[in-house]
Amino acid sequence: MLLTIDIGNTNIKYGVFSGDELIASFRVTSKTSRTADEYGSVLINLITNKGIKVADIDGIIISSVIPTLNYTMCHMCEYFFGITPIMVGPGIKTGLNVNVENAKEVGADRIVNSVSAYKKYGAPVIVVDFGTATTFNVINGSGTFIGGVIAPGIKTSLEGLINNTAQLPMIELVSPKKIIAKNTETNMQAGIIFGFAGLVENILNKIKRELGEDGVKVVATGGLGEIISKELKAIDVVDRRLTLDGLKIIYDLNKA
Repeated sequence: MLLTIDIGNTNIKYGVFSGDELIASFRVTSKTSRTADEYGSVLINLITNKGIKVADIDGIIISSVIPTLNYTMCHMCEYFFGITPIMVGPGIKTGLNVNVENAKEVGADRIVNSVSAYKKYGAPVIVVDFGTATTFNVINGSGTFIGGVIAPGIKTSLEGLINNTAQLPMIELVSPKKIIAKNTETNMQAGIIFGFAGLVENILNKIKRELGEDGVKVVATGGLGEIISKELKAIDVVDRRLTLDGLKIIYDLNKA
């Protein structure tokens, strides 16, 4: 079985594959202060509660956007599973051409999502990842990652709004029924949800015009992708397991 680990700025996502089937997935908070023992004990508990034996894990791959956690997670894999993981980074086989000014600057999560979208949905394709940041990743018709856009994340923007005002409360991120809202909570929901829907739509339209190719498919992923996608016709597919599938694809290219 394969263990996939995606270290994001807010959460760490784990996936367990048996062959090509994703049989379990988990999500824990990313904290640089946690030790390898803490991460390992939590992960072992999550895995065994799903009826998966630790001894059945025979491969691990990691993508990370928090360099300070890389050693901790690698040590955890070696200590608890006896496996040195594959790290997604420069020099690894992805099957994806990258044509940007400095390929080393592109986040591992963006490469993994692009590999997954290209493999699953073909090209040209745009991946919109609604995470701590909202990223737009563009793969042209020849299967080359040519760049994209990084915008603020939805929760990041909401927290910034709350933390820098005296009376605005934390709210649930759901779509209000009307744009003209009648109370503080729905006013904020309208601004965040409809505002980000407009941001995404405008950026997608500009990308498509500049790309100048027909048949562009737009794939959304990330925790809040489904909420924003309901407000847009521009998003064709919502794929919450896109990153984990991408890690599986890259692992298969590199496991030898």
